[in-house]
Amino acid sequence: MAVIAPTQVAPDVFCVGPRGRTQTNVYLVRGGASWVLVDAGWAQDAERIRWAVRSVLGAETLPSAILLTHVHPDHSGSARALASAWGCPILVHPAEIPIATGDFAAMTRYAGPMDHWLILPLMRAIGRSRREAILEQGSLGGSVRPLEPDGSIPGVDGWRWAHTPGHTPGHVAFVRARDRVVISGDALVTLRVNAVSGILWGSQGLSAPPWYTTWDRDATLVSIRAIADLEPSVLAGGHGRPLTGSDTASVISEFAAGA
Repeated sequence: MAVIAPTQVAPDVFCVGPRGRTQTNVYLVRGGASWVLVDAGWAQDAERIRWAVRSVLGAETLPSAILLTHVHPDHSGSARALASAWGCPILVHPAEIPIATGDFAAMTRYAGPMDHWLILPLMRAIGRSRREAILEQGSLGGSVRPLEPDGSIPGVDGWRWAHTPGHTPGHVAFVRARDRVVISGDALVTLRVNAVSGILWGSQGLSAPPWYTTWDRDATLVSIRAIADLEPSVLAGGHGRPLTGSDTASVISEFAAGA
């Protein structure tokens, strides 16, 4: 098993990644007395994530919750296995819960281009009973809970969630106000996911979410501008190397103005 040692990108914020061709990231975050995992990679990443958590927290301390920026398989894939192993809840925006629990109608309603071209036709072709079995296997079911409507995260001091829809209807970012650290998921990433150079060669640079897996491209632009308004000191995106330089806020502001 190839493992990636976590790197500290801000006080009490560790990045596990970037990993793979899409340079996917998972974050381990402390808020007060509790640690949480933000996003959960692909389904095959569970053991790598557990190793990374042990390397930071030791064998005796476990995350108190898994927070998901959104429910796509490269961000929620290991959530079910990890929640079961750690005995913790999975917290998502309420709009993500139908997809998290395998609601095929919701998947259809919030589909992106790739879903329309490939995923949904395949799911229909295999028949209802097989489709329902597959969806049940991937469901977050009994572990998933809605985030608090007031933006707070119980037990995680100093952090709040902000609704950043577009890539998915319930996409969120996680924000620490005191130093403006923003974990942005796919609302704003640092890998050029909309360019061949990014996917094939890992070219770094700010990017909107991948258009081919995005539900509402107009809404993504509003969310990018909302993130820029936070003036992040650190941008910890779902793909690519986190931005940590002194010019992070200005770089994001310039990108948002031209998006």
